[in-house]
Amino acid sequence: MAFRFFIILWVLNIGTCFSQNNNSTAIEAINDSLIDRSIPVIKTIEATADTTKIKTLQDNEFAAKLDEKWFEELYSNNLFDTIYKSVTELTYEDIEYPELPTDTLKARLEELNARTPFNVEYNPALESVIKSYLKHRRKAIQNLITLSSFYFPLFEQELDNQNLPLEIKYLAVVESALKPRAKSRVGATGLWQFMFATGKMYGLDVSSYVDERSDPIKSTIAASKYLSKLYEIFGDWDLALAAYNSGPGNVSKAIRRSGGYKNYWNIRHNLPRETAGYLPAFLANMYIFEYAKEHGFKQYKSETAYFETDTIRVKRMISLDQVAEVTETPIEELQFLNPSYKLDIIPFIKDENYALRLPNEVIGKFVNNEDSIYAFAKAEFEKREKPLPKFFNANDRITYRVKSGDYLGRISRIYGVRVSDIKRWNGLRSNDLKIGQRLTIYPRKPYVAATTSTAKKVISKPLSGNVTTYIVQNGDSLWSISQKFPGVSIQNIKDWNDISGSKLKPGMKLKISKS
Repeated sequence: MAFRFFIILWVLNIGTCFSQNNNSTAIEAINDSLIDRSIPVIKTIEATADTTKIKTLQDNEFAAKLDEKWFEELYSNNLFDTIYKSVTELTYEDIEYPELPTDTLKARLEELNARTPFNVEYNPALESVIKSYLKHRRKAIQNLITLSSFYFPLFEQELDNQNLPLEIKYLAVVESALKPRAKSRVGATGLWQFMFATGKMYGLDVSSYVDERSDPIKSTIAASKYLSKLYEIFGDWDLALAAYNSGPGNVSKAIRRSGGYKNYWNIRHNLPRETAGYLPAFLANMYIFEYAKEHGFKQYKSETAYFETDTIRVKRMISLDQVAEVTETPIEELQFLNPSYKLDIIPFIKDENYALRLPNEVIGKFVNNEDSIYAFAKAEFEKREKPLPKFFNANDRITYRVKSGDYLGRISRIYGVRVSDIKRWNGLRSNDLKIGQRLTIYPRKPYVAATTSTAKKVISKPLSGNVTTYIVQNGDSLWSISQKFPGVSIQNIKDWNDISGSKLKPGMKLKISKS
């Protein structure tokens, strides 16, 4: 069976393919910019004509204090870092890095080799890669170490379930820079960079709404099974990793062309260029992560550990925008936790287990208000069944030019629209934006044009007419209060009462214009 499987793979040359993109720096360290957040209890949501209107997504205190650079890099198309470039352009030249003497490196590699099934033996080429990374890529490595605190516990659990070496977790660093929506020029997608055919072979669903190659858990299970099969075929982890990158056929050809050698380092010169640098990059990252403390890197705790989240199987179609609105959870956080939903919409299909992942502190509030939330979502979708904006008066639309630092969440809040609206109006299939890109937007709230250096400032309607005083009750949130007053948005309440964040205290008096 193993031989037959090998022949099939060799003929089809199926394998995950490394990213062909030029890359940018990975995620900025997030610990300094993340703060404790408080999600208010959701009160009853009435899905009536007056209370289910499309509401403005507003920033809350948590989102307002987040480092915008983190959002920009987390959702940009350039998050692959410089990994692909560093792998394909390895020169193995001598690197002057006195902070890591050769004797010290040899001793550490020997220690690492003793506790892993990978062949972590010293050679000058590997020394060159390690020192080059330490000298020239410190910022990117620190960012990856920070982000790894979120993903590595998940990887380790699934690798252990498949009885695979836990060090394989470092493969995702080399493959995708730990970006779940990473996509190469040839279509390899996700943390483990599955091609479409290989993903399907290992049970990963890909449709117009969903791409499970971007699901951290499902893709990790699939990668574990695929790597397990490759190890069964080659009997060597170095060769299995090479086959994962370039396909089993390329590895078997390299073995033939090198005269039958089976050691990776002896057949490396006959492998594709990116695969030739693939294992050295993997081993270099393994060494640096394992000895991060010794090299001065900081181990930060992720704001939300994967095991501090939970899932809910959806009972109706619902969008991440709608979830963000009713739970006052930043849309960017929901996108981060639910990367497999391509259009930020979770479909409901019979016999499919599509789930929404939320932080633990939000789960209970969602479940307790589940029926009213779905009623709200249903009414929202029904309201959007109208003529497309392109048939509206041209005066109702504006053209927005993307600037450095922009991301869809920020732009949506400027104009009071949903992220999914912007994607639908402009035919966007992902959250990726390019500087200078033009977006057609149909604003739902007043705005003033921005200068070249500032964002557009929202103008809220003034407090006038029939003004009432509302006393905040225990469990109230800005969203639930806005539902009590037709035509009043969260931003209205914040502007009228000079509130910058989203936290409310019982007994607080709020001025509300009922006109």
